[in-house]
Amino acid sequence: MNPEIPNNGMTLILGGARSGKSSFAENIAREAEKLVLYIATAKAGDSEMAERIRKHQVSRPAGWQTLEIPHDIGNHLTALLAPVVIVDCITLLVSNILVSLPENTSDEVAIDKVRTEIDELVVAQARFGGQWLVVSNEVGLGLVPPYPLGRVYRDALGWANQALARAAGRVILMVAGIPVVIK
Repeated sequence: MNPEIPNNGMTLILGGARSGKSSFAENIAREAEKLVLYIATAKAGDSEMAERIRKHQVSRPAGWQTLEIPHDIGNHLTALLAPVVIVDCITLLVSNILVSLPENTSDEVAIDKVRTEIDELVVAQARFGGQWLVVSNEVGLGLVPPYPLGRVYRDALGWANQALARAAGRVILMVAGIPVVIK
């Protein structure tokens, strides 16, 4: 059963690894039968990740426009290029921000950078309108990471997900490929 997804505003699609988040977002976009802008945040740091990115790219319909934007999404968009926007994914966006910071950056500054990024993304969606499908992992259900950067990452992503959920008209949690409406 697919939940009804608004054709305007933001829908946040959360879930664990391989829960079906991206496929769900892509299916919604296909069903809209409109132009789609796919904002991909992944960076290929090794050959395995490069292959994952390549597989994602070839699975998208040829008519979709893709922008590879690892961070500063809100600042990169100067106009709405399509009525349907997929942002995949906030999980990698937060990771990209954190690893780009100097090693001695305080936790507060790091989380503030993530907050700024998410605030700018929300402002961009409000400014341009359209249907935005934002994909992110839910990482707060697992163990506390045993190292400081992992804990900052978990906290920053948790904050980002909360901020996006507040801004979204609909929030879907993907569990084993099944969409569950949260909001």
